[in-house]
Amino acid sequence: MIDTVVFDYGAVLVDWNPHYVYDPWFKGDVAKADWFLKNICTMDWNVQMDAGKPFSEGVAELSARYPEWKTEIELYFDHWFDMINPVPIPGMTEYVKELKARGVKLYGLSNWSSETFPRVRHLFEVFDVLDGMVVSGYEGFIKPDPRLFQILFDRFHLNPAECVFIDDNLKNVEGARAVGMNAIQFTTKEDLVGPLESLLSAGK
Repeated sequence: MIDTVVFDYGAVLVDWNPHYVYDPWFKGDVAKADWFLKNICTMDWNVQMDAGKPFSEGVAELSARYPEWKTEIELYFDHWFDMINPVPIPGMTEYVKELKARGVKLYGLSNWSSETFPRVRHLFEVFDVLDGMVVSGYEGFIKPDPRLFQILFDRFHLNPAECVFIDDNLKNVEGARAVGMNAIQFTTKEDLVGPLESLLSAGK
């Protein structure tokens, strides 16, 4: 019986996007901002901090590699808070509350720096609805590393076969399936409800 849902955070429950900082910085030149984020402050670089590297170290290393972009690189941490939209992903907070009211067990599993997550933890009520969470920056592993999933299972005594994992990143969805979880790639709340409700109703 599937009775547990595990949520990623960014782009699933909350709206985090570096373009909120870099589009205005580059005076509305979205293409330039996109190039910068794909070639300088990349997601591969960002996940180093999600895995526990201090931002001071990550910024210093990248600035030494690309000194001509030092100011823009420093913006990544100095203005990190501005990458967060205070409005949650549409419909998700309400849906998570609905699941909670129905007795579904709810957890979080997110790739997020331990330096930045505390800065927004209190801003979103959806985090208080969850029964527990595992955040990569505190653990030293990032999804889709099976060790991070195992920390979740062990800490909260979860059976992966009884869980559904929700993530916008296909690699993380595939990683969840590889450790025995059911998993759905997130796009919108409307697209999530049908597949998730089908899994939750199976075996009842």
